[in-house]
Amino acid sequence: MQVTGTQLLGSQDVSGTGTEFHAFDPATGETLAPAWRSADPRQVDQAARLAEAAFASYRETSLEARAAFLETIAQSILDLGDALIERAMRETGLPRPRLEGERGRTVNQLRLFARVVRDGDWLGVRIDRALPERTPMPRSDIRLRHIPVGPVAVFGASNFPLAFSVAGGDTASALAAGAPVVVKAHTAHPGTSELVGRAIRRAIQQCGLHEGVFSLLAGAGHDLSLALVGHPAIQAVGFTGSRQGGLALMRAAAARPVPIPVYAEMSSTNPVFLLPGALAARAEDIARGFVASLTGSAGQLCTNPGLIVGLDGPDLDRFVRLAAEGVGAAPAATMLTTGIARSYQEGVERLHSHAEVKPLARGAAGTGPAPCQAGLAETTAQAFLAAPAELGAEVFGASALVVRCAVPEDLAAVAHALEGQLTATLHLQAGDDDALASGLIPVLELKAGRILVNGFPTGVEVCDAMVHGGPFPATSDPRTTSVGTLAITRFLRPVCYQDMPDTLLPPALRAGNPWGIVRAER
Repeated sequence: MQVTGTQLLGSQDVSGTGTEFHAFDPATGETLAPAWRSADPRQVDQAARLAEAAFASYRETSLEARAAFLETIAQSILDLGDALIERAMRETGLPRPRLEGERGRTVNQLRLFARVVRDGDWLGVRIDRALPERTPMPRSDIRLRHIPVGPVAVFGASNFPLAFSVAGGDTASALAAGAPVVVKAHTAHPGTSELVGRAIRRAIQQCGLHEGVFSLLAGAGHDLSLALVGHPAIQAVGFTGSRQGGLALMRAAAARPVPIPVYAEMSSTNPVFLLPGALAARAEDIARGFVASLTGSAGQLCTNPGLIVGLDGPDLDRFVRLAAEGVGAAPAATMLTTGIARSYQEGVERLHSHAEVKPLARGAAGTGPAPCQAGLAETTAQAFLAAPAELGAEVFGASALVVRCAVPEDLAAVAHALEGQLTATLHLQAGDDDALASGLIPVLELKAGRILVNGFPTGVEVCDAMVHGGPFPATSDPRTTSVGTLAITRFLRPVCYQDMPDTLLPPALRAGNPWGIVRAER
């Protein structure tokens, strides 16, 4: 399958007419063929209108047909073979094992949502049967199911060219819900995006679905994104990226004549609390795990541990010394784009030059066009509490700040001062640290979507119980998750049917339960 540099509008390949742009190899700076021209407003309208036209038939596909479609997408992606991995390597600078693992995650997400669709629990069926003899007032027959909200716009993420991109979690959960999808490809990996887009299109054809179930738009600049979010056919948005980008989409969605929800995953420093008992027992192991988590993938993970909070003393000194040695020995890495590398370097310099921050270590400096030089620094709880927004800001990349707490009460004070987070981690020694941990957990429950113990937050399992979300600014809506099967609920809304004849009810609500799904009936 060849990369052509065209827009995928339903079943059609259409050349854009806007600004020309290319992919490039961030390791070498080489410009990669072909050239793209950005989608224009007419093409945005065409993609959105196709999705709108597909909605009526796609939302009423049977559970089996929709599940089979998701599985067909998964196989179609695998059928791309090594061409997909090689193109992604050139466009991102990420190593082959990381990308092969990400492809596996992408495929498994699609298969997981196929299982979810077949189970039917996501329909949330509730049935309150009629009670005509009830006094003083009879009760009508009342039934509820969830339906998709309508076409969804999905924005591919820079740091996960497969698992959070064209066929990633947002797309998989929206398609599982019965919502057609229009994807805006990330300009850092347009060729990878086109290959996956073509795989989805092939699955649509194989399954005999309406061509508008999926379209792929590519383009540079903000106008395309705002036009897509502003289109009246689009009914929800899935986004993974910067806080600035997420807020811009939220403003655009709120300004529409009919506002729509934006499910944006934005920024997080993912604090790690090192409790005294754990540090005394295993400071060396914790330091090694921290350095590996911090520097993996050049730190370009939304769950990167960017804030370390511990109680001052010899054991924290030991951890800091070992962590600094590990960061100092970290090899230079390649970041995804020159823009990300530039923002990372500016963020590290801003942090390390702060009057209340002490630089501890820098890794090897790179020579490529998008280098990442790992960084570690420290400050005090007093300084952090005086400027939590400044010192607690995310630096996207392999940078972390250690916060030294003078007394145990400072741990809770730092936790209270945090912004919303995707994750919060406790390293604790059972028994020794129970009192401190039990005081911190209620605070962290209000700050983060996932709380870990004795691990590190990088690596997000795709499963039923996973929450990859959290209070603002980690996400735009703390009630949701972008990873795990609960992600499907973002693109659903409830509808109630009162005293409707059985023959007119949707299959999920009929008396005979033809789909054989679990229903709450009273």
